Amino acid sequence: MSNSHTRRDDPPMPVYTAIRSRRDVRAEFNGECVDDAVLQRILDAAHHAPSVGNTQPWDFVVVRRADTLAQFAEHVAAERVAFAQSLPPDRRATFDPIRIEGIETSRTGVVVTYDPERGGKHVLGRATVDDTGVFSAVLAVQNLWLAAISEGIGVGWVSFYQESFLTDLLDIPSPVRPIAWLCVGPVTEFAQVPDLERFGWRDRRPLAEAVHYEKFGGC
Repeated sequence: MSNSHTRRDDPPMPVYTAIRSRRDVRAEFNGECVDDAVLQRILDAAHHAPSVGNTQPWDFVVVRRADTLAQFAEHVAAERVAFAQSLPPDRRATFDPIRIEGIETSRTGVVVTYDPERGGKHVLGRATVDDTGVFSAVLAVQNLWLAAISEGIGVGWVSFYQESFLTDLLDIPSPVRPIAWLCVGPVTEFAQVPDLERFGWRDRRPLAEAVHYEKFGGC
């Protein structure tokens, strides 16, 4: 798949194609910076995600300063080492060649945050399932990701970090939480097979194993 941006007059990528083409990009960023207009379209798609009580509890922190990217990359590298050391030898050998981030090569980080106080104390739809607020922010991540793939732009979700470190790094005020650091940028290609499958970490489950009828475990 080409790394060229989708032109506005091109036919839109079918949603099923975008879903199946989506990859968690690590090594394929080409070092260029995503075009500002493309980034705004991607962020606009994220901002149109559904949310509990229409609270729109997300914010998007765009990070491009080289020193900030380098600080976060250094922190993530240390967390990667800690995780590797916690693994049994066979799993460590599988994990070692897997690249977990493209923070600096993507040149743009988008940090999606969640504000549990947005919407006030009485949020329609969140009274009995408080996690629906966090779920809403994650839906914004999914919208962003699918919009990016339709533009030929790669996204990588970085999760090897301490939340307190990222909160301090970006001056995120309490009680707002960072939900995701997303590396966003043009790519040389999209891998045909996801990295974790390609390197033997874990295969995708067949759909038949995940679908239940009437009750959990029901056939």
